[in-house]
Amino acid sequence: MTHADHTARLPLPALAADRAQPRARRRPAIVGPRLFILLSWIAPVLLVVIWEVLAQTGFVTPQVLPAPSKVVRTALKLATTGSLLEDLGTSLLRAAAGFIIGGTIAFALGILVGFSRLAEALVDRSVQMVRAIPFLALLPLVIVWFGVGEAQKIFLVALGVAFPIYINTTLGIRQVDPKLMELGRVQGLSTRQMITRIILPGALPSILTGVRYSLATAWLALVVAETIGAQAGIGFLAMDAREFLRTDVVVLTIVIYALIGVAADSVARLLERRLLAWHPNFGGAGR
Repeated sequence: MTHADHTARLPLPALAADRAQPRARRRPAIVGPRLFILLSWIAPVLLVVIWEVLAQTGFVTPQVLPAPSKVVRTALKLATTGSLLEDLGTSLLRAAAGFIIGGTIAFALGILVGFSRLAEALVDRSVQMVRAIPFLALLPLVIVWFGVGEAQKIFLVALGVAFPIYINTTLGIRQVDPKLMELGRVQGLSTRQMITRIILPGALPSILTGVRYSLATAWLALVVAETIGAQAGIGFLAMDAREFLRTDVVVLTIVIYALIGVAADSVARLLERRLLAWHPNFGGAGR
């Protein structure tokens, strides 16, 4: 395939970015991306070291905050018995199911509202009203509707996931550069081509930002859901440990939530780099 053929297949936002690439490549790289990754881990590692020293010297009692080494030993013990992996798998399945359901509905509504002012008038105000309601305020009603089984937990996750994706999808579509739209009309693109080559590619950075936010919200919603009537899951493990004053297990669950959040955000960033390789701020030239 020639360069001309490749260029003809790119979305119009990608064409604009592709023409800007030579300038981006000429910018000197001060430091490599690997150095930034190493620098980002300095603060967490330093915090763990200080925490371990304070715990080992007795400045922090185990009942208040156990040492990281104690938390690691607890994790290995629970992993050996299989209970930790079982609870982790249960929570991951709940989060995945809620994310798929809530994300699909939110993306469809965002597309609809982004393209149609009529849909915005019919849907947006109701969505914004529900978004303003705190999770804990909805919890009693959700329990009445779904009980304390899996449906209640998946519903809360889906609800939490939906709003960031809906809002960012709508904003992404509305904020597409009007000059690109005009260029598409001048080139005689059909409505379908305008959507697939201009609007959706132009909205993709905002949509993926919504995905990143929703991944964090999914775990926040799951923590709330698993504190009520759960028989398995990371949240259940934390609540059960609280009853027996097992602070090492409680801290372990917090660390697990943090690690899952970092892993999910890394996946979202990788998705951004793959899907937005043409964009100077996300592709290799922009980094």
